[in-house]
Amino acid sequence: MKGKITSYKAFAALISLFLWLNGCSDTKSDAELDLTGETAVVENAMVAVNSVSGEWPQWLGPERNGKSSETGILTDWAANSPRVLWKIGLGDGFSGIAVSGGRAYTMFADGGDEYALCVDAASGRELWRVQTGGEFSDWQGGDGPRSTPAIDGERAYFFSAGGKLYALDARSGERIWMRDLKNEFNASEPEWGFCASPLIDGNKLLIEVGGRPDKALAALDKMTGRTIWAAQNGKAGYSSPIIITVDGLRQAIFFTGREILAVDPEDGSLYWKEPWKTSYDVNAATPVFIAPDRLFISSGYDVGGALYQISVQDGNAAVRQLWFSRGMKNKMNTSIYHDGYLYGIDGKILKCLDAASGEEQWKTRGFGEGTLIMADGHLLVLSDRGVLGLVKATPERYLSVGEAKVLEGLCWTVPSLAGGRLFLRNQREMVCLEIK
Repeated sequence: MKGKITSYKAFAALISLFLWLNGCSDTKSDAELDLTGETAVVENAMVAVNSVSGEWPQWLGPERNGKSSETGILTDWAANSPRVLWKIGLGDGFSGIAVSGGRAYTMFADGGDEYALCVDAASGRELWRVQTGGEFSDWQGGDGPRSTPAIDGERAYFFSAGGKLYALDARSGERIWMRDLKNEFNASEPEWGFCASPLIDGNKLLIEVGGRPDKALAALDKMTGRTIWAAQNGKAGYSSPIIITVDGLRQAIFFTGREILAVDPEDGSLYWKEPWKTSYDVNAATPVFIAPDRLFISSGYDVGGALYQISVQDGNAAVRQLWFSRGMKNKMNTSIYHDGYLYGIDGKILKCLDAASGEEQWKTRGFGEGTLIMADGHLLVLSDRGVLGLVKATPERYLSVGEAKVLEGLCWTVPSLAGGRLFLRNQREMVCLEIK
């Protein structure tokens, strides 16, 4: 322990992970719309503005917590519903969409190959694509990449399902460097592929690899790809890291295949760790930091969630569990914390829990194994069958403000919000909605 504070294929010119909702809502929404028809698609990109203000440059947004600072989103969907700005064909995959500098970035697989993709965020026009390896597939049909790109000004970082980390020029797609971390770090490929989304921390790029020995976690120089440190042991999970600060101590939090642990982001040395066992090592949800010193983690497969308190004293860090509950089992989605409460999907049930006690406040069905983000006091929940729900973020009761059918097929990718535009995808299409 460390003690210091130290494509569709026909769309040839437009072809553009983890995470990954079915049922009937307990409460009908005020507005139920269908935006999947051809008539809803904007054919002329000139109706959109030339650039997108606002950023969603990485997994779960600017603060890596699923929350947007944007205000003024549409809330009266019966009178003024979200409008489809564009929709393009896409290939397989669950990779999220990063939005930065007026461009949207994601990954997909098509024709046996995997690609990094960049499109114009206002029109959906393809700007470039770069092959990042062969197409990943598993026996359950979950084909394609899972990881969400991270954008840092002029550079875009992509982690392939096969374990290769790419730094590309964000404007042109030209390769700057590439590391084959799976082979270089002697890592076993997880059953559902490498899923972690890169985390940019200053000059470093943090990633979970599951290499051995002493190479489960790594930090690379974001400019050159050089290894700054590789440390710790254990199997890779399907979660993505975050960085928190408790009493001045910066900690990189990783939710690996079999434990939750904190390391020094400067050198990878261990601060603390706790075991967390889930079937098939599917620890997939991102840890949720609740300032100043709480951390919520959760997993599916009938496990549940727990709240921990992190303490720092005399340069030493320690952690203790405050509560455990089987009432919030985040299989693939990540819960969102807001004003003392946790909102998340327990299996296939959308719930609100009191973060202090873990006590359930309300629940509703209808979103399946969906995903959610938050903006302007509302949850934007995408069901696993392409129904977008707008839900008031209140512990008092489940309050649906509106619903819209926006995509067909399986939707396990978390939404992205930037500049009043909501970016969504399934395994065949990517769509952009105007929600302001």
